[in-house]
Amino acid sequence: MNTNDTILVTGAGGFIGGHLVADLRRRGFTRIRAVDWKDIADWYQFFPDVENYQRDLKDARNCHEVTEGADYVFNLAADMGGMGFIETHKADCMLSVLISTHMLLAARDCGVKRFLYTSSACVYAADKQTDAHVTALTESDAYPAMPEDGYGWEKLFSERMCRHFSEDFGLETRCVRYHNVYGPIGTYDGGREKAPAAICRKVIQAKLSGRHAIEIWGDGEQTRSFMYIDDCLHGTRMIMDGGFSDPINLGSDQLVTINQLVDIAEAIAGIRLERRYNPDAPKGVRGRNSDNTLIRTVFGWAPSVRLEDGLERTYRWIYDQMTGNAAPATLRDRPRMVAAGGR
Repeated sequence: MNTNDTILVTGAGGFIGGHLVADLRRRGFTRIRAVDWKDIADWYQFFPDVENYQRDLKDARNCHEVTEGADYVFNLAADMGGMGFIETHKADCMLSVLISTHMLLAARDCGVKRFLYTSSACVYAADKQTDAHVTALTESDAYPAMPEDGYGWEKLFSERMCRHFSEDFGLETRCVRYHNVYGPIGTYDGGREKAPAAICRKVIQAKLSGRHAIEIWGDGEQTRSFMYIDDCLHGTRMIMDGGFSDPINLGSDQLVTINQLVDIAEAIAGIRLERRYNPDAPKGVRGRNSDNTLIRTVFGWAPSVRLEDGLERTYRWIYDQMTGNAAPATLRDRPRMVAAGGR
């Protein structure tokens, strides 16, 4: 990508999308088009010098409108959230296939140079994630297909569409499989938050209230890896610019239990909490970790920010939001700004 290319970021009002737009601006890109279905006042990051659009990309006409003239497309738009959301909104998650389909068609019709689709570790076969001491998942472990019900099936199907749009129509595509991205300036309550932000919020609530207890979903021994947003941004740009077109893992390989995640948050807060386990809450697979052999082989790089360091930055940001020591997380409580060139 060159700094004079027109870069389209869908899902730009969300956590990763907002950070991606901010990162592109810092790197000198001046023709950025940001799109999200949410009211602009609810975007996590908003920049008046960016071309901002509020559009529902389930509608094919909107996809063609925002894609016209774009050189590169980062398609992050999807209806998703943490495990508490995707386990209870399977149909909503699968309807994101309309976004994937219409955006691919628009990219083909508008002559986009390259299209990056953000997939997920939820595409991996469930029978390979039944043990907390899981063997790290390689890209080939997505088949035979048995992905996360709802959300994972949509992601896997859309990966296949990218492949066939490349084969049949010559559209250059890239597919990146994110593994649990976290960091500041994102969702930390309301039901769509992921485990790192949820744990930080619960620890902060316990500390501020003086009620030193925390609810943990499941038995806390389920394992995950969590990737800090800075690693996510670096890897996403690298994969877009690189010559590798098959789906590829982008995630940390630092495996921790949820109990260990709570340990880290407690250490940051300087507090110890009584743990109350909820076996009936959504838990997801028993264990999931990223095998980074392929990304190291192809690019000579892999995510490296330690969970302890990234979680501390995330905790501090959430703490400031919850105690009123920082600007609001969205524009809802700020003066409304009109984006240059936006609609």
